Amino acid sequence: MTSAASLDSPTSIAKEHPPVASSGLSQTASTGQGSQTPTNDQVDAPSSPKAKKPLAFWMVFVALCFSLFLSALDVTSVSTVLPDMANDFKSADYSWIGSAYALTSTALIPWSALRLLPAADLSQADGSARAAGGLANIFGRRPVLVAALLIFALGSALTGGAQSMAMAIAGRSVQGIGGGAILTMSEIIVIDLVPLAERGAYMGILGAVWAIASVAGPPVGGGLATAGAWRWLFYLNLPFTGLALALVMVFLNIKAPQTTLKEKLERMDYANVVFVAGATSLILGLTWGGSAYAWSSYHVLVPLILGIVGLIVFLALERSVVKYPTVPFEILTHPTALVGYVTCFLHSVAVLTVIYFYPTSYFQAAKTASPIRAGIDLFPLCFTIAPFAILAGASVTVLGKYKAQNVVAWCLIVIGFGLMTLLKWDSKTGMWAGFPILLGIGFGALYAGLNFPVLAPIPVQQQPLAMAFFGFIRSLGQVFGITVGSTILQNQLAKKLPREFAAQFGGRGDAAFAAIPLIKDLPEPLRTSVKAAFADSTRTIWWFCLGITCAGLVVSLFMKDIALATETDEENWGLKEREKEAKEGKAEEGEVLPA
Repeated sequence: MTSAASLDSPTSIAKEHPPVASSGLSQTASTGQGSQTPTNDQVDAPSSPKAKKPLAFWMVFVALCFSLFLSALDVTSVSTVLPDMANDFKSADYSWIGSAYALTSTALIPWSALRLLPAADLSQADGSARAAGGLANIFGRRPVLVAALLIFALGSALTGGAQSMAMAIAGRSVQGIGGGAILTMSEIIVIDLVPLAERGAYMGILGAVWAIASVAGPPVGGGLATAGAWRWLFYLNLPFTGLALALVMVFLNIKAPQTTLKEKLERMDYANVVFVAGATSLILGLTWGGSAYAWSSYHVLVPLILGIVGLIVFLALERSVVKYPTVPFEILTHPTALVGYVTCFLHSVAVLTVIYFYPTSYFQAAKTASPIRAGIDLFPLCFTIAPFAILAGASVTVLGKYKAQNVVAWCLIVIGFGLMTLLKWDSKTGMWAGFPILLGIGFGALYAGLNFPVLAPIPVQQQPLAMAFFGFIRSLGQVFGITVGSTILQNQLAKKLPREFAAQFGGRGDAAFAAIPLIKDLPEPLRTSVKAAFADSTRTIWWFCLGITCAGLVVSLFMKDIALATETDEENWGLKEREKEAKEGKAEEGEVLPA
């Protein structure tokens, strides 16, 4: 067995089976100052997969789960209120309610999370300075999570009180900053406290929490929309955020870094501003194309070109100029990690597309269901995600392997979307309720299983960095899922809606979305024609999802099972309670402790 110090070498990233430190090594051994291996009842025993977790750990985990639930509930519940928001504000910019949230959460993840020093610095950095940049490293995990919850609450208040679509989009942008940080920090803290070899069950539980929020979100949002009180969807976040804050403040007692603020600020990646500008421009072009303006119009071509150029410039700056980049090029050189990131992106695109457009453009429009009924009709999808997230995560812990789970999940998703393309406006219950079950099983398994190919090939000291970029990629997928789905729907509606109905909105498919609550009151045969147009347009979205999930299946075949680490970076990011136990243990053994 090798010591934890040997994992610091960046060359280990490229190895198929990186060295795994013994979970029984002491702090002395892990820093290269000795080779004593204590028994399991000594200080570092908690790093062992068989070690019993203290009460403080479980309280921290509960706080993380509640914070994650709060963020996930907001993402999943807003889809069912979109038509009512668009109708109230008489605006065609409904897609930005989702896109703005996802975009700001993507852009701020690299700043809220942490990055690692370049390879040239690793050999010279001491234990407390190995991680660099990111607010989590400047102020510690708890202050960043607390700030994220407060920002999320502020954004909720702004959105709930919005008097125009522009104000609502601004509020959602603020919410996204907090929501993205909440999700990523929750996962990073689990990485800090749980070894990869036993992390499957915990990631499965986090996936299940997200799934439960997916179950609760649509009917909650739908019920409020049906009652004409969609604003309370955002106001209700305030007391829940207060409870999450209390849990985090009381129980999340994690070690904080000791380096100076000036040193950390110098390591921030300010090139993210270029990413935000490029991504926003690209989304504008995609949103306007074919609906507000023709695809050949300069209104569409200019932002598309500027967006693509901006993203290329961002990558060039990250590669050649930025000293501490957000994009972990070193980790991306490992084939299995790269496969994990690509499949994470494709999974996020598919999941958000279904969550946003199945309850609205199919249930509310094609089936003329009420918002609350649309949320309930989504249950077959959402109820299958949670148990299979837990099952997949637990299977990784038991078997120590993850490729089979990922490949099987992608197969089920591909079959599910293939069946979804058969749905019409008059499809029977067995079809629209049964087909999504396959999607839910696959989505759930991937929620728990996608992080393992990313984390398995790399040392534990780099896993928080890898997970931060994982969150970045996941949020980026959400941005494109919402944006591309909206673009497809708008363009198809512009072609397929009856002329007498489309003429009321100037023939624009994006404006027709605001009329969804009015479809049920249309006279026949116009009502049936409009319902069929929405169902056919939504089917095109499922064809798009079928294509990207087929790509996900093919890419997942290149994944390799790599041995899972059995230790954490407890020296730098463990519970303070463990730090106290370590000092007491060494004092009992007669060691001289540093002042």
